[in-house]
Amino acid sequence: MHIAIAGNIGSGKTTLTKLLSNHYDWEPHYEAMDNNPYITDFYDDMTRWSFNLQIYFLHTRFSSLIAARNSSKTIIQDRTIYEDAYIFAPNLHAMGLMSTRDFDTYQSLFSNIKISVNAPDVLIYLRSSIGNLVSQIQKRGRDYEDSIRLDYLKRLNERYEAWISTYKDGKLLIIDVDDIDFENNPEHLGSIINKIDAEINGLF
Repeated sequence: MHIAIAGNIGSGKTTLTKLLSNHYDWEPHYEAMDNNPYITDFYDDMTRWSFNLQIYFLHTRFSSLIAARNSSKTIIQDRTIYEDAYIFAPNLHAMGLMSTRDFDTYQSLFSNIKISVNAPDVLIYLRSSIGNLVSQIQKRGRDYEDSIRLDYLKRLNERYEAWISTYKDGKLLIIDVDDIDFENNPEHLGSIINKIDAEINGLF
Protein backbone atom coordinates (compact mmCIF):
# COMPACT_ATOMS: atom_id res chain seq x y z
CA MET A 1 0.00 0.00 0.00
CA HIS A 2 1.15 3.54 -0.77
CA ILE A 3 0.16 6.46 1.47
CA ALA A 4 1.24 9.98 0.50
CA ILE A 5 1.14 13.30 2.34
CA ALA A 6 0.70 16.48 0.33
CA GLY A 7 0.80 20.10 1.41
CA ASN A 8 2.47 23.45 1.07
CA ILE A 9 5.88 24.34 2.51
CA GLY A 10 5.63 24.32 6.31
CA SER A 11 2.31 22.45 6.54
CA GLY A 12 3.80 19.58 8.59
CA LYS A 13 4.28 16.84 6.00
CA THR A 14 7.62 15.55 7.28
CA THR A 15 6.52 15.58 10.92
CA LEU A 16 3.32 13.69 10.16
CA THR A 17 5.19 11.22 7.94
CA LYS A 18 7.51 10.41 10.84
CA LEU A 19 4.69 10.07 13.38
CA LEU A 20 2.57 7.84 11.15
CA SER A 21 5.50 5.68 10.09
CA ASN A 22 6.26 5.05 13.77
CA HIS A 23 2.62 4.33 14.64
CA TYR A 24 1.88 1.96 11.76
CA ASP A 25 5.42 0.65 11.19
CA TRP A 26 5.28 1.99 7.65
CA GLU A 27 8.40 2.65 5.59
CA PRO A 28 8.91 6.45 5.34
CA HIS A 29 10.17 8.13 2.19
CA TYR A 30 11.16 11.69 3.04
CA GLU A 31 11.53 14.64 0.72
CA ALA A 32 15.19 15.26 -0.18
CA MET A 33 15.74 18.67 1.38
CA ASP A 34 18.70 18.80 3.78
CA ASN A 35 20.99 16.95 1.35
CA ASN A 36 19.51 18.61 -1.73
CA PRO A 37 22.37 20.03 -3.86
CA TYR A 38 20.17 22.73 -5.43
CA ILE A 39 17.87 24.02 -2.68
CA THR A 40 20.09 26.79 -1.27
CA ASP A 41 21.03 28.03 -4.73
CA PHE A 42 17.37 27.97 -5.74
CA TYR A 43 16.22 30.28 -2.97
CA ASP A 44 19.14 32.61 -3.73
CA ASP A 45 18.36 32.73 -7.48
CA MET A 46 15.09 31.03 -8.42
CA THR A 47 15.28 31.85 -12.12
CA ARG A 48 18.71 30.29 -12.56
CA TRP A 49 18.05 27.11 -10.57
CA SER A 50 14.32 26.40 -10.89
CA PHE A 51 14.64 23.81 -13.66
CA ASN A 52 17.54 22.03 -11.95
CA LEU A 53 15.66 21.85 -8.66
CA GLN A 54 12.45 20.53 -10.22
CA ILE A 55 14.28 17.87 -12.21
CA TYR A 56 16.07 16.78 -9.03
CA PHE A 57 12.76 16.46 -7.16
CA LEU A 58 11.17 14.63 -10.07
CA HIS A 59 14.04 12.13 -10.11
CA THR A 60 14.04 11.50 -6.34
CA ARG A 61 10.27 11.08 -6.13
CA PHE A 62 10.20 8.76 -9.12
CA SER A 63 12.87 6.68 -7.38
CA SER A 64 10.66 6.54 -4.27
CA LEU A 65 7.70 5.35 -6.33
CA ILE A 66 9.78 2.58 -7.89
CA ALA A 67 10.94 1.53 -4.42
CA ALA A 68 7.34 1.58 -3.18
CA ARG A 69 6.21 -0.64 -6.04
CA ASN A 70 8.96 -3.16 -5.28
CA SER A 71 8.51 -3.15 -1.49
CA SER A 72 6.40 -5.58 0.49
CA LYS A 73 5.85 -2.93 3.17
CA THR A 74 3.42 -0.04 3.19
CA ILE A 75 5.17 3.14 2.07
CA ILE A 76 4.35 6.58 3.41
CA GLN A 77 5.70 9.36 1.20
CA ASP A 78 6.49 12.94 2.20
CA ARG A 79 5.11 14.94 -0.78
CA THR A 80 4.00 13.46 -4.11
CA ILE A 81 5.35 13.57 -7.63
CA TYR A 82 2.10 15.26 -8.69
CA GLU A 83 2.79 18.35 -6.59
CA ASP A 84 5.95 19.06 -8.55
CA ALA A 85 4.17 18.80 -11.88
CA TYR A 86 0.82 20.41 -11.03
CA ILE A 87 1.88 23.03 -8.49
CA PHE A 88 5.56 23.91 -8.18
CA ALA A 89 6.75 23.80 -11.79
CA PRO A 90 3.65 25.59 -13.21
CA ASN A 91 3.92 28.20 -10.48
CA LEU A 92 7.57 28.88 -11.28
CA HIS A 93 6.69 29.17 -14.96
CA ALA A 94 3.75 31.50 -14.30
CA MET A 95 5.92 33.74 -12.11
CA GLY A 96 8.54 34.00 -14.87
CA LEU A 97 11.02 32.02 -12.79
CA MET A 98 11.20 29.10 -15.26
CA SER A 99 11.47 29.56 -19.01
CA THR A 100 8.82 28.14 -21.31
CA ARG A 101 11.48 25.95 -22.94
CA ASP A 102 12.46 24.42 -19.59
CA PHE A 103 8.84 24.09 -18.49
CA ASP A 104 7.86 22.26 -21.68
CA THR A 105 10.81 19.89 -21.27
CA TYR A 106 9.85 19.25 -17.66
CA GLN A 107 6.21 18.57 -18.54
CA SER A 108 7.16 16.17 -21.32
CA LEU A 109 9.39 14.23 -18.94
CA PHE A 110 6.68 14.10 -16.28
CA SER A 111 4.11 12.88 -18.82
CA ASN A 112 6.34 9.93 -19.67
CA ILE A 113 6.97 9.15 -16.00
CA LYS A 114 3.28 9.40 -15.07
CA ILE A 115 2.42 6.53 -17.41
CA SER A 116 4.59 4.15 -15.41
CA VAL A 117 3.48 5.04 -11.85
CA ASN A 118 0.32 4.59 -9.83
CA ALA A 119 -1.44 7.18 -7.70
CA PRO A 120 -1.31 6.72 -3.91
CA ASP A 121 -3.92 4.46 -2.34
CA VAL A 122 -4.65 7.28 0.11
CA LEU A 123 -3.61 10.92 -0.32
CA ILE A 124 -3.54 13.00 2.86
CA TYR A 125 -3.69 16.73 2.15
CA LEU A 126 -2.62 19.11 4.93
CA ARG A 127 -4.55 22.33 4.41
CA SER A 128 -3.03 25.42 6.02
CA SER A 129 -3.39 29.20 6.03
CA ILE A 130 -0.47 31.38 4.97
CA GLY A 131 -0.06 32.68 8.52
CA ASN A 132 0.34 29.17 9.89
CA LEU A 133 2.80 28.24 7.14
CA VAL A 134 4.96 31.28 7.88
CA SER A 135 4.90 30.50 11.61
CA GLN A 136 5.99 26.89 11.04
CA ILE A 137 8.70 27.87 8.55
CA GLN A 138 10.15 30.38 11.03
CA LYS A 139 9.95 27.87 13.87
CA ARG A 140 12.04 25.24 12.09
CA GLY A 141 14.67 27.81 11.16
CA ARG A 142 16.10 26.52 7.89
CA ASP A 143 18.49 29.17 6.59
CA TYR A 144 17.61 28.63 2.94
CA GLU A 145 13.91 29.27 3.69
CA ASP A 146 14.51 32.76 5.10
CA SER A 147 14.06 34.31 1.67
CA ILE A 148 10.72 32.64 0.82
CA ARG A 149 8.31 35.36 -0.28
CA LEU A 150 4.73 35.59 0.95
CA ASP A 151 3.40 35.91 -2.58
CA TYR A 152 5.22 32.68 -3.47
CA LEU A 153 3.50 30.79 -0.61
CA LYS A 154 0.14 32.36 -1.50
CA ARG A 155 0.40 31.29 -5.14
CA LEU A 156 1.33 27.78 -4.08
CA ASN A 157 -1.65 27.59 -1.71
CA GLU A 158 -4.00 28.67 -4.49
CA ARG A 159 -2.62 25.97 -6.78
CA TYR A 160 -2.88 23.34 -4.05
CA GLU A 161 -6.54 24.15 -3.49
CA ALA A 162 -7.25 24.05 -7.23
CA TRP A 163 -5.53 20.66 -7.56
CA ILE A 164 -7.21 19.11 -4.54
CA SER A 165 -10.64 20.34 -5.64
CA THR A 166 -10.37 18.19 -8.78
CA TYR A 167 -8.37 15.23 -7.38
CA LYS A 168 -9.97 11.94 -8.48
CA ASP A 169 -7.01 9.53 -8.66
CA GLY A 170 -7.64 7.78 -5.35
CA LYS A 171 -8.92 8.17 -1.79
CA LEU A 172 -8.42 11.69 -0.41
CA LEU A 173 -8.27 12.75 3.24
CA ILE A 174 -8.14 16.51 3.91
CA ILE A 175 -6.84 17.69 7.30
CA ASP A 176 -7.03 21.34 8.35
CA VAL A 177 -3.87 21.91 10.37
CA ASP A 178 -4.29 25.52 11.50
CA ASP A 179 -5.90 24.69 14.84
CA ILE A 180 -4.30 21.34 15.66
CA ASP A 181 -0.89 20.33 16.98
CA PHE A 182 -0.46 16.68 16.03
CA GLU A 183 3.24 16.82 16.88
CA ASN A 184 2.70 17.60 20.57
CA ASN A 185 -0.92 16.71 21.25
CA PRO A 186 -1.63 12.93 21.29
CA GLU A 187 -5.39 13.54 20.99
CA HIS A 188 -4.93 15.51 17.78
CA LEU A 189 -2.69 12.80 16.35
CA GLY A 190 -5.16 10.15 17.46
CA SER A 191 -7.95 11.92 15.61
CA ILE A 192 -5.90 11.86 12.40
CA ILE A 193 -5.07 8.18 12.89
CA ASN A 194 -8.77 7.36 13.31
CA LYS A 195 -9.56 9.11 10.03
CA ILE A 196 -6.75 7.25 8.26
CA ASP A 197 -7.96 3.93 9.66
CA ALA A 198 -11.41 4.63 8.24
CA GLU A 199 -9.96 5.40 4.79
CA ILE A 200 -7.71 2.32 4.81
CA ASN A 201 -10.54 0.03 5.92
CA GLY A 202 -12.53 1.31 2.97
CA LEU A 203 -9.86 -0.05 0.60
CA PHE A 204 -10.58 -3.67 1.55
